Amino acid sequence: MELLYLLCSILYTAITSFFLSLLLPFRFLLHRLFPSRAAVDPNVSFYEGTVWHDRLRPVRHSFRYSVRYALFDLEKALTVPPDHLSADEVRLVACTTGPIFLLTIPPSVGYEQNPLSLYYCYNLEGSSKRLSKCIAQVTNTPWGERVTFVFNPESDLVAKSLQVSPFMDMLGNWKIRANEPGDDLSVSISSQHPHHGNYFSATLKAKRIPQTQVSDPAVFFWLMPHKVALWIYWHALKLWWKNVPFIQHPRYSNPSYREESAKRDQELCCGGLDGSASDQTIKFDGFKPNCCSSSTSFGGCRFAWRDANWPWS
Repeated sequence: MELLYLLCSILYTAITSFFLSLLLPFRFLLHRLFPSRAAVDPNVSFYEGTVWHDRLRPVRHSFRYSVRYALFDLEKALTVPPDHLSADEVRLVACTTGPIFLLTIPPSVGYEQNPLSLYYCYNLEGSSKRLSKCIAQVTNTPWGERVTFVFNPESDLVAKSLQVSPFMDMLGNWKIRANEPGDDLSVSISSQHPHHGNYFSATLKAKRIPQTQVSDPAVFFWLMPHKVALWIYWHALKLWWKNVPFIQHPRYSNPSYREESAKRDQELCCGGLDGSASDQTIKFDGFKPNCCSSSTSFGGCRFAWRDANWPWS
């Protein structure tokens, strides 16, 4: 049944994207006739780079693809992609006081595919600002489930909390780090497995594109989410062809997997939190996080899960 849902979803996306793409030439013409409407938001930066995936076990499998991202100043940008946290929500979750930036792949012609979105959370220190925390939003394919967690950008270890691929089990931890976005940015995630060791890594490296080279963001990101999805499905097929075991979603085999992930994560960061909490809490993605103060490593101890939408729910 899930295969049928997947095929219907692909067909619907293909038809919708085709017809919406036909409108892009008219949009381009409109911008040529009315240049004032074509101004690019100065509070959005554009990045172009490469994503690498490298799997060592049970078989060696690596691939890379080009990708484009946008970095939004969440308080100043004129428009931001839907289905994301606001700057105030992010500050309450991360316990920071300064600007908030969102790195994500914007939707294109009616379709969104975002394996990872990242919030950069700054603290104000006098007249300057310092990157203090990051918040990751990891979304799996094809289900569209999401987990959100806080981590230390310098380097952090969090328990694996989401079935990101049907060719990986739920054991182990994610080691994650991210540098401060400037002319260059990088994000790296590696999987530490109790049996396979450090068997998988994913890395994003990108460079900022001058705004003068982006005449229209809709054209710049045209079919970008579709290309990401295509790479994911194509290499899933290759893993299946290489006889990598297909692992059923844990909601069928182990319904308590989220509670187990949270428990393992608490064990990881035991002693890393001072246990204090702020009176201010917010609710997002069905989760109410406590705000821990003066902690040097949140370690992803507050997972926020969002269930899949229909028809995957």
